[in-house]
Amino acid sequence: MPIILVRPDGSKLRVSSFDTKKVQWHDDSTFDLIKIKKPMPGPWQAIGNILPESQIMVVSDIRIEVPPLPEIVLSGETLKVVGKLFNGDTPINTPHFRDVVRLDVHFYSTNNALYENFGADALKLTSFRDDGYDLDEYAADGLFTGEFRLDFAAGEWQPVFLIKLPMASRELRQKPIVLHKTPIDIVVDTSDSKSNPHNMTLSINPTYVDVNSLVFQGKITFPNKQTEPFSIMDDQQGNSREKEIENTEPGIYRININAFGKTLSGREFRLVVPEFSFNVKPDENELLVTTVDENGVEQTVVIDKEQKRLADIEAALAQEKIEQQIEEEKKQQAIIMIAVGNTVIILVALVAFFVIRKMKAKKKEKEEQK
Repeated sequence: MPIILVRPDGSKLRVSSFDTKKVQWHDDSTFDLIKIKKPMPGPWQAIGNILPESQIMVVSDIRIEVPPLPEIVLSGETLKVVGKLFNGDTPINTPHFRDVVRLDVHFYSTNNALYENFGADALKLTSFRDDGYDLDEYAADGLFTGEFRLDFAAGEWQPVFLIKLPMASRELRQKPIVLHKTPIDIVVDTSDSKSNPHNMTLSINPTYVDVNSLVFQGKITFPNKQTEPFSIMDDQQGNSREKEIENTEPGIYRININAFGKTLSGREFRLVVPEFSFNVKPDENELLVTTVDENGVEQTVVIDKEQKRLADIEAALAQEKIEQQIEEEKKQQAIIMIAVGNTVIILVALVAFFVIRKMKAKKKEKEEQK
């Protein structure tokens, strides 16, 4: 049952009866949000089916405080941001308030022609949560946590944190940041010999990161869809890292890598390097054939050209034999149909002959009786 608000003078406000020019009323199954212009001074009272744990909060100016984003951020990086809600200057610690408010973060291009993101569309990256899931440490503690991955064009962006209430919205604009390109490039020197592995080199740009702090966790997907996890720890130092990749067969190899390290300022970061793929061509005497297994997964199979030619000949001969069998069956069916047809014609002719003969005999018998 909806609540009733009683003004200090005893007059009542109901969800079904109020001055729409002065009052806005949002009625939800778990809360009521009421916006009043120039409310009457004095004690107000709420009457209705109000639960013991329910709370009444007078909202004046909802705002959010979010620490500034790092000065140096890298493409592919995942950031965790924690925001605190305030009602004026008072922190909002009411647990159920998270059912009323929604917090989103948007990135807008500054349209600076000096950067690659000039003219890019606005991006909604994530919604903040206070439910204890993912990176949010405690549910309903008044701290709203957002996690977003910077997997879009490098350039200058304006972060905007948006508070959405059923009847109002607020925003916090932070100073623009520059998203730098990923500092890690992947290069693979492919092997021409099946007995030798391919060699992968990770080149690290030292402009913004501490190259000796970087460690890597990755996965290689081979042409036959088999995978191999790998790690590159900090026992390798300097501006590059190397790893051998087994040369299993021709086809497309895919490399996915997560990097963990520190910026030059000492900030810890984690980022996803864009997927890298390379194609190993088959020998002159080999062919690549894509097949689908019983689970519907495509696999690349290498076959010998001569074997393929012989298999094609066998398949053609088998197909020709099948076609000959089909043709023979058609001829036999045609002969059977002709024989059956002729038999039917003969039977019909015999029946007609005997019927006509019998009719003539009856006619002759009648004439003799006369």
